[in-house]
Amino acid sequence: MAFKKIKTLDELQTWRQNLDGKLAFVPTMGALHDGHLSLVKEGLKRASQVIVSIYVNPTQFAPHEDFDQYPRQIEDDIRKLKEVGAQTVWLPDTQDIYPNGPEITVHAGEIAKTLEGEFRPHFFDGVTTVVARLFECVKPDIAIFGEKDFQQLQVIRHMAETQKLPIEIIGAPIIRDENGLALSSRNAYLSVEEYKIAIQLNRIMKEMADGQIDEKQAHQKLLEADFDKIDYCCSRNSATLKPENPNHILAAVWLGKTRLIDNMPMLAVK
Repeated sequence: MAFKKIKTLDELQTWRQNLDGKLAFVPTMGALHDGHLSLVKEGLKRASQVIVSIYVNPTQFAPHEDFDQYPRQIEDDIRKLKEVGAQTVWLPDTQDIYPNGPEITVHAGEIAKTLEGEFRPHFFDGVTTVVARLFECVKPDIAIFGEKDFQQLQVIRHMAETQKLPIEIIGAPIIRDENGLALSSRNAYLSVEEYKIAIQLNRIMKEMADGQIDEKQAHQKLLEADFDKIDYCCSRNSATLKPENPNHILAAVWLGKTRLIDNMPMLAVK
């Protein structure tokens, strides 16, 4: 089957109406890496068709964030999608997603108010708004998101449940490089020296996850490792993201202008 590149909403709707079999959907903002491609592979296991969207969503960026600088490399992304076996890519424009102009129309729930929500209060409303619109347009049976953005995954699950969407939300495991750094499009911003610091995040989180160090000690170690700022590095309950009954470590730290996030299950849950 030939790879299909869809650009207009009319073309997408015609394609969807004529599609047979189960459809898996992988929404992305492009700058694809092996983490994204692992989501495509998961979709191919679960459905006969996989469609990937590439759209850098303006409503999840605050004015001071990196919307204009966010890496865009469509042709390289399409090459990678073809190689991994995705059958279709949708490249919507902003008029398709926001016919009335970029504005928030779907608000995230209570689970969005902690952690990322404290530091990026605009973010999850932008995510739920764009994902709800993408779901409306694509009408997938399955949607696949990476567990690296763990809170985002829980927010989207909550949104799907609240709106009673007939879509199965799948979380796919984090893909890491050979040094344990969780893959992210923003890793491209790291200098050689910053990368050497970044790979220590995973090691320090593991020490916290298996009970060797507590939250205060983890913060101290991160600062000693030369991370510039810690938004959070804490243990939370994976379902509620509240401190009660913690079983998961979540972290967001800064290196220069690059913000890294990561998470992992606790190994020594009391």
